[in-house]
Amino acid sequence: MKSPGFEELHLSKEMHRAIADMGFEEPTTIQNRSIPYLLDGKDVIGQAQTGTGKTAAFGIATLERVDPKNKALQAVILCPTRELAIQVSEELKNLSKYKKGIRILPVYGGQPIGRQIRALKEGVQIIIGTPGRVMDHLDRRTLKVGGVKIVILDEADEMLDMGFRDDIETIVRKIPEKRQTILFSATMPKTILKLTKRYQNNPQLIKLVHKEMTVPNVEQFFVEVKQQAKIEVMSRLIDLYDLKLSLVFCNTKRRVDGLVESLNARGYLADGLHGDMQQKQRDTVMSKFRRGGIDILVATDVAARGIDVGATDAVFNYDIPTDDEYYVHRIGRTARAGNPGRAFTFVTGKEMYRIRQIQRFTKTKIVPQKVPSVSDVEAIRTNMLLERVNGIIDAGHLGKCNNLVEKRIQEDYTSSEVADALLKIVVDEGSKE
Repeated sequence: MKSPGFEELHLSKEMHRAIADMGFEEPTTIQNRSIPYLLDGKDVIGQAQTGTGKTAAFGIATLERVDPKNKALQAVILCPTRELAIQVSEELKNLSKYKKGIRILPVYGGQPIGRQIRALKEGVQIIIGTPGRVMDHLDRRTLKVGGVKIVILDEADEMLDMGFRDDIETIVRKIPEKRQTILFSATMPKTILKLTKRYQNNPQLIKLVHKEMTVPNVEQFFVEVKQQAKIEVMSRLIDLYDLKLSLVFCNTKRRVDGLVESLNARGYLADGLHGDMQQKQRDTVMSKFRRGGIDILVATDVAARGIDVGATDAVFNYDIPTDDEYYVHRIGRTARAGNPGRAFTFVTGKEMYRIRQIQRFTKTKIVPQKVPSVSDVEAIRTNMLLERVNGIIDAGHLGKCNNLVEKRIQEDYTSSEVADALLKIVVDEGSKE
């Protein structure tokens, strides 16, 4: 059964354009279940782990409800850490790409407060901040919350664990009672329930329960790499391990198309699968992959649902998955039928927390993988070539090749020099591919 799409959430044209640009193919479960209530202005309690799409859930609804003509502050989003505040701010800025007149500001410690004060004076409709810095602005009276109509507590349990309860309650009490209060938390301890009873009005409870999932017996690695270096690192890993069939996952349709083009330009046989393709196109791509017409299949999670790709040598998470369960589904597509398999997940610096999250969810260890150097790849290629040479010698039947070598020896070359020269030619040709 097909999941409901974004078009069924009754969003503005501007929001649909932004979502399309970001490459989201369909809403996650938390988005489908919470956005209708959020758009109606209802209070919501969302119990969901990191990596389920909750930022986009409250981000989409908040941006749709904010009035761009009103320059006053209208929404306050509280996050436990500066890293999360920055991440949420970046996602909301992407979602508001076509929403003219909406200004978003992250406020957190470690950044000069003067810069934040200047931005607040110019007019900001949405702030995303840590409780401590928001309190600081309230004390300085640089933050006017009289017009705020939406309050969001993101990762509420973590904020309470970090000792922000008093700050949170002070901030919420200063905001007008006629407001929408939204709370997202991975767990629901008694302290959270007390907050909801005190500050929410008949909240809708949306609870996502992670399924118990079996993690396949796959060697799992993560590689810290900058975004622009991912394709080079993936190419080296493919060459290092001599991977014949690889499945690569990206989070967006645009990334799939761009990566396929780049891989083909590097001489790999690659093709892609994503939600914009017709079924006939998908069938053609899958047929090529199964019969070895392509070495690398690049896909989004939605497009890969239900496809049977047999045993692949490795799975690459080119983008870290947006949902922990997606990770398990992805890596399960290697090491089938008792064959060994590997899974490589590319991680940029600010995404390291997601690796820890996935390890907790899967109860498995994801091992750091050093980025292989060019010399590492050349050394492996040389060893593999020597193994092939040994196999050919053992099999005999050298025939004409043996006669050619004998002629070179008669011309005053040693057999060792001839072998070295031939090996160098093969290695140099291989490095040019």
